[in-house]
Amino acid sequence: MDALIKPLRTGKPDGKSADGKEFRPAELDPAEFLAAAVKPDHPRPSRGEAEQAVKTLLAYIGEDISREGLLDTPRRVVEAYDELFQGYHQCPAEVLNRTFGETAGYDDFVLIRDMSFTSHCEHHVMPFYGKAHIAYTPVERVVGLSKLARLVDIFAHRLQTQEHLTAQIAAAVDEVLKPRGVAVMIEAEHTCMSVRGIGKQGAMTFTSRFTGMFRDNPAEQARFMSMIRGGR
Repeated sequence: MDALIKPLRTGKPDGKSADGKEFRPAELDPAEFLAAAVKPDHPRPSRGEAEQAVKTLLAYIGEDISREGLLDTPRRVVEAYDELFQGYHQCPAEVLNRTFGETAGYDDFVLIRDMSFTSHCEHHVMPFYGKAHIAYTPVERVVGLSKLARLVDIFAHRLQTQEHLTAQIAAAVDEVLKPRGVAVMIEAEHTCMSVRGIGKQGAMTFTSRFTGMFRDNPAEQARFMSMIRGGR
């Protein structure tokens, strides 16, 4: 699914480009991350057609699709896809909609780090996996901690790039909770790089996205990064 990009809403600029012009990073269209990616009435191939596609791929690599070990493979693959890509049918906004006001005036950021996830690269449909770290500074109300982990899972259970995944998580928290700022960092290993192609096992990719007070205040970015790395 291609990202729909539009200019960021107006406000204080956060920097200048190489030619001296003010700029702000693009943001995703809210329609992309506030609702399920696939509507219930969206036309899709049947399960039988999906299983036949698996058989075609098995035959393409040179397998005998009639041998005993592969008889149930098409069914198993389709069932695995139903699980691995369930995020297309889940609504990110609904996960974040229930908040709590019992904060006793808490005015610092909330950080959840080391949330493990597995996603799939949209270029090769191969897994990438790692950890997500999310911080936000609430305005009066907070969201249940497990909801942020659930948000990560929803977006991760779709075909992704790590950059897109990072941007979607930050945009959803920013749009639904409307905090004073959001910080997201993702670190992951991509099997499309480690087990094929260049074959660099253990290479990690890091992406980050900051909004509000995290974007405008380098000291808050540094504190966020310090708390992620603390204790490691």
